[in-house]
Amino acid sequence: MPSRRSRAPVQADFLVIGSGVAGLRAALALSRAGRVMVLTKGHPLQSSSIHAQGGVAVAMSEEDDVAIHLTDTLKAGHGLCRKEAVRVLVEEGPERIQELIGWGAKFDKVGGKFAFAREAAHSRSRILRARGDATGNEMVRVLIAEVNRQERIQRLDHHFTVDLVVDAGRCCGAVVLDEGSGRQFVLPARAVVLTTGGAGQIYARTTNPPNATGDGMAMALRAGAVLQDMEFVQFHPTALYLPSSPPFLLSEAMRGEGAQLRNNKGALFMQRYHPMGALAPRDIVSRAILAEMAATKARHVYLDVTHLGAEFVKRRFPTIYATCLRYDIDITEEWIPVSPSAHYMMGGVWTDLNGATTVPGLFAAGEVACSGVHGANRLASNSLLEGLVFGARAASAAVAFADRHVLPALSAQEATLRAGQFGTLEDAEKLRSSLRRTMWGQVGVIRSGESLIRACAQLSRWAQLVAQPFASRAALEVKNMVQVAQCVAEAALWRENSVGAHYRSDFPEAKRAGWQQHSRLSSGEVVSGKTAQKSRGLLLSLRGRIG
Repeated sequence: MPSRRSRAPVQADFLVIGSGVAGLRAALALSRAGRVMVLTKGHPLQSSSIHAQGGVAVAMSEEDDVAIHLTDTLKAGHGLCRKEAVRVLVEEGPERIQELIGWGAKFDKVGGKFAFAREAAHSRSRILRARGDATGNEMVRVLIAEVNRQERIQRLDHHFTVDLVVDAGRCCGAVVLDEGSGRQFVLPARAVVLTTGGAGQIYARTTNPPNATGDGMAMALRAGAVLQDMEFVQFHPTALYLPSSPPFLLSEAMRGEGAQLRNNKGALFMQRYHPMGALAPRDIVSRAILAEMAATKARHVYLDVTHLGAEFVKRRFPTIYATCLRYDIDITEEWIPVSPSAHYMMGGVWTDLNGATTVPGLFAAGEVACSGVHGANRLASNSLLEGLVFGARAASAAVAFADRHVLPALSAQEATLRAGQFGTLEDAEKLRSSLRRTMWGQVGVIRSGESLIRACAQLSRWAQLVAQPFASRAALEVKNMVQVAQCVAEAALWRENSVGAHYRSDFPEAKRAGWQQHSRLSSGEVVSGKTAQKSRGLLLSLRGRIG
């Protein structure tokens, strides 16, 4: 993939931080109004978007319509979605997909028609796929090709965004680390669009790539933005379980095609937990798997596709088949060992319907944002569509904001940066590992007040260790992970009810008083809400139901 990496800072009207589906789509829209700089830590092909297997949900089949897609999404969100945001998603989604097709996206077809698949909690077949299980890869391929055709878009790969620059209450740039030289510098902008993805790496088991360390959420929090619904972390029930390798996602689509879940005794079990069996919502399937693992004293259960036929499996899931084969598992003949893994953040930086955050000049889209689309639990395959729809909307809002503001002069911030002292973080990798184990054990699929109190206390101690500025990407990532993990744990401790992906063993009831409130976290003044509490350096405010 050709790169337009610049060796020296170049001015731009707009900064896009992150280069997954949301970031690339935003950059394309922004380029119509000015110069765009896309900042990516590491390489653009390391985003979560490119690993998305299942597909993209969109109401375009003959048996479907946007009203049904809206209803399914609201139901999956357990009453905590923002209905207006969901309506935007499902109504604008088909246009965004047609646009992508116009740019060259090739989705799978049968007999000249799109081959729509069905996944868990969808009442219709509405999942578009590309190359069987490489949908995210195809969408990113097309978007990058389109970005590379735009002269107004420049990429800075291997550039880590350290912090957002806020001046006079307005976000007007970012502090950036050149990973090659180790130099930090300030990039000004008329508006900033945050599309950094999620934070799966705060957990010991995750389907996310190594760079999913919650950077955008952490830097937005430090800049004064509000984070909402951070307690809602989706755990994917079926990730490949091998003690010596990181988890690998086994798509929801496998169960959509008839894959079965078996415990280590070979028995089917999902029907005992939910009428939809293996196609039940992800949170229910994840807890059921953990219950079976506990009952049989096993580290995993099995996903069985052997009855679907070897040729079908190889054709429908080529990436999964090839990956498992590298680990000496022939999925056409053997059951696949699986267990839950952290997968997706429903919470994030609060935005309005146009991607605007509580900080003027800062916009967000994709997994880093909490637009209200997902509520307490994301409907499978809605995330890629969200990136397209809200990436475009955030860009439009950023253009409107920039029209009222000039490119700032940030010489004072540059001087402060040059004079700054950077600390060192001893044993950064050890702290990273300890954090991930703590979150998995204490703030995982099943939580309790006792486990959350322990986690919050430990995270508070770690927060003191990472409070200073750092010079290295490794230390900066750990700092971000600690801060985001603290937000997740504090919000989970506050929510004394079980709803969607958030399950409290000490409060299993979903409808306790206040269950429709949203947690809101900030590092500054309380934004809104009936009550607020200072909690280990964070302000937690409560807000009534949105939408």
